[in-house]
Amino acid sequence: MFDLDKIIDDAQPTDELEDVVMGLIINAGQARSLAYKALKHAKTGDFVQAEELMAQSRQALNEAHLVQTQLIEADQGEGKTRVTLVLVHAQDHLMNAMLARELIAELIELHQKID
Repeated sequence: MFDLDKIIDDAQPTDELEDVVMGLIINAGQARSLAYKALKHAKTGDFVQAEELMAQSRQALNEAHLVQTQLIEADQGEGKTRVTLVLVHAQDHLMNAMLARELIAELIELHQKID
């Protein structure tokens, strides 16, 4: 995956943290997009496709969440990981994707009940 020692070493700047952060943003964005696509299918009554897209969304979100967990563990609450604006931005994307997925899952369930 990535070398945490390089990321938490403030002595030398590295592009690896940026790569990890971009992975967070990409996976979180993918998770959110897939969830909204699933909702679109649910609105038309295509619940099989909606379910498949939500599963794909969950997978993308899990990948992003795994990276976030590894960053938190590496930091150990001691400020070892360099906090950049891009890292904060990635965290924002991840949290928005998590919230969107939860709400969309509820909306899909409501569409199923109405249908």
